[in-house]
Amino acid sequence: MLAPQGPSYQPPEIPRTEGDSGVAFGQADILRAVRACRVGLHVVRDRETGALGVALGEEGTAWESAPAVAVVATLPPLYPEWLGDRSFTEIHEVRFPYVAGEMANGIATPRMVIEMARAGFLGFFGAAGLAPDRVESALDEIAGALGSGNGARSWGSNLIHSPNETSIEEAIADLYIRRGVARVSASAYMGLTPHIVRYAATGLRRDAGGRILRRHHVFAKISRSEVARRFLEPAPAGMLEALAAAGKITREEAALAREVPVAENITVESDSGGHTDNRPLVALFPTILALRDQIEAERGYHRPICLGAAGGLGTPGAVAAAFALGASYVLTGSINQACVESGLSESGRAMLAQADLADVVMAPAADMFELGVKVQVLKRGTMFASRAKKLHDLYRGYDSLESLPAEERQRLERDILLASVEKAWADTRAYWLARDPVEVERAERDAKHRMALVFRAYLGQASRWAISGLEDRRLDYQIWCGPAMGAFNAWTKGSFLAAPENRSVVQVARNLMEGAAVITRAQQLRTFGVPVPPAAFDFRPRPLS
Repeated sequence: MLAPQGPSYQPPEIPRTEGDSGVAFGQADILRAVRACRVGLHVVRDRETGALGVALGEEGTAWESAPAVAVVATLPPLYPEWLGDRSFTEIHEVRFPYVAGEMANGIATPRMVIEMARAGFLGFFGAAGLAPDRVESALDEIAGALGSGNGARSWGSNLIHSPNETSIEEAIADLYIRRGVARVSASAYMGLTPHIVRYAATGLRRDAGGRILRRHHVFAKISRSEVARRFLEPAPAGMLEALAAAGKITREEAALAREVPVAENITVESDSGGHTDNRPLVALFPTILALRDQIEAERGYHRPICLGAAGGLGTPGAVAAAFALGASYVLTGSINQACVESGLSESGRAMLAQADLADVVMAPAADMFELGVKVQVLKRGTMFASRAKKLHDLYRGYDSLESLPAEERQRLERDILLASVEKAWADTRAYWLARDPVEVERAERDAKHRMALVFRAYLGQASRWAISGLEDRRLDYQIWCGPAMGAFNAWTKGSFLAAPENRSVVQVARNLMEGAAVITRAQQLRTFGVPVPPAAFDFRPRPLS
């Protein structure tokens, strides 16, 4: 088996002395052997005592002729690149089965995407919440740095389901098709929309051998079986027919779309930052895996459907566990937000660096406020969650801003809006007149909707205050964050990655993948009965080049 191409960090091997057979039974030597995961090794048994140990090296080395030991098992070299599904890295032309997720409002910046791509990882730009012109500007920056067409490094961008702004969702999908964005991460979808289906179907064709080829790859981020099924199945015939009739896709594309799933990459999102159902990965992933296998068998698909794991991945052990569950790739989010390439402000990143495991809480979401949908956010150092909950309580309890009791209105204006209700509505109205005048027309007919828009304005701006670092709004920062952030901080404590200024997305990714490979090697040896020391499962961060 060939080693991956490109520079790799090489852990230290067991030091040898003259006459040393290379056989190790002591805990310290076994630990060094575990950390040298890129070196092939053998599990050996002492013929006299029955003790199990390890021997490094290829066939024909000194230990092989040693009569005192017998070979029990042989383990080939283990590279971080090999932890996931090889089909994933081949299809997407990346070195590592690792994705940096699409944190909204541009927090996953073009710079972050570019750095990840250059290092052999896959990154998605955080387009959610941005106007089409801002998204196109980011696409220009990324494509300018990484190239376009054949030979360009792999990357993608986000398409978020926007039930309150379908025109924006449509415009972004149009932009991706027009600009040739080959990978889209579809997030917050409860069901399929014509826009994501059109993106998936556009460019489908058969090659000379009759195989269906894709131009566009959808990464569907899901946390429920019923939503996963919609992406694992072909698009509904009625939706495809309507798109073809409207000239949005060709008749041939519509026909081919009936034979393939909407998405061939399904990101199984467990307890995470932002939109989340708070499901544990160990319960959710096997359920979606079984559903994937069932649908693949029923449909007879000829191309593999890759399942990725996301949510709670902030340590090498968590990453190793995700691959052990069967993940084709892993996707990280919260921890990348704390990196220097993130669009989050320096003060916001400093707040994340202080987060503990329990310093997260659910709060009302700006984009689906009326539906009661929640997002997971940072609790420590900010009052956003409690203030957002107060707004939702007011929305549920009253029919309009004008119907609020005087005391409630006074607190609202003093503590949250920092302006009169009239001024808050005037600012909100001006925003929507520029973005989508239909919302203003509806609000002027419906006082309840006007209240929702004013409250959503606070929720939406709270994330932007965290991005810009507006100091007088520091207590209102909305920072999407899952428990992975606290686990990451605990893991990096005392290491070079503890300092926010040292946290780069590439260093974080390399350390997580390197550590996952080492922990996987430790578990392999333990299953053969080797007395692996507990320290083998504690990979410490180090600068990797």
